[in-house]
Amino acid sequence: MSNSHEYMSRLHLDAEELRHRRSYFDLKDEELALLGEAREFAAEHMDEIVDGFYELILSHPESAAFMDDPDRVRRLKRTQRQYFLDLFTGKIDLAYVEDRLRVGFAHERIGLPLKWYLGSYSRYLMLVLDRLIAHHVDDVHKACSIFTALQKLVFFDATLAIDTYMAAQMDTLMRHQAAIRELSTPVIRVFDGVLLLPLVGTVDSHRAQQIMQTVLAQVAEKRARVLILDIAGVPVVDTQVADYLMKATAAVRLLGARTILTGISPSVSRTIVELGVDISSMETRGSLQAGIQLALAFTGRSIVDLPADEEA
Repeated sequence: MSNSHEYMSRLHLDAEELRHRRSYFDLKDEELALLGEAREFAAEHMDEIVDGFYELILSHPESAAFMDDPDRVRRLKRTQRQYFLDLFTGKIDLAYVEDRLRVGFAHERIGLPLKWYLGSYSRYLMLVLDRLIAHHVDDVHKACSIFTALQKLVFFDATLAIDTYMAAQMDTLMRHQAAIRELSTPVIRVFDGVLLLPLVGTVDSHRAQQIMQTVLAQVAEKRARVLILDIAGVPVVDTQVADYLMKATAAVRLLGARTILTGISPSVSRTIVELGVDISSMETRGSLQAGIQLALAFTGRSIVDLPADEEA
């Protein structure tokens, strides 16, 4: 499925939504027809308008930074010429809408900020207005009527592009967040049947849910018999965090595995006691080393110190 087609579905851009947006922008059939009649004007002035459009972009260092590749500029100018001509087709249908979504996706993909996108289109309209007035010097009323219709259509297009731009940015953000969450809950296989999850940082409700999902999936997939939860890197353990740990222990137990809580510092131990949190159902050890030793014992293994000559 293409990105534009996917966003058509996600943004609910169907025939009813198209009618609603047209009504909101007061885009009348006769105005679209007026634009269709002006297509010859558009074709005649297309190159100079597009060149003026990119002149603005390339004249500012921040926006020009996105156009450092001459081949990219040539491709974008070619696309922009087609975009400009399509403003004068005299109709708006779902195919037109989907094509406009590609504009927003393309700008988001190259990282062009919205402020440059919108500022450029302000220049775009002014370039068209100047040439419309010069082209219809004997009929300024018609020039203004065409420009009014064009202005409505450009803003209509801009909302579509921005919708897609924002949706694409949200997708990117969600991918980054998923990667961060995955890195923040690294389940490590210590031995056969023994998994380790070192927790670092604050544990809130959202992260606790992620931890639960990751832990249960890994325990089931690896057929683990023991899960070590090390909280040495968790700065605060309150009743909420303790409740999360208890629920994780219970869920792991239902999968036939045992949980060992390690990394309990003296301050955390005191806090748990002062809060009156009952963690007696959990196996606990002060250090990760002690937790690993206990996990090995649960799986019928042990760590044996070798004599010095055997170590050599």
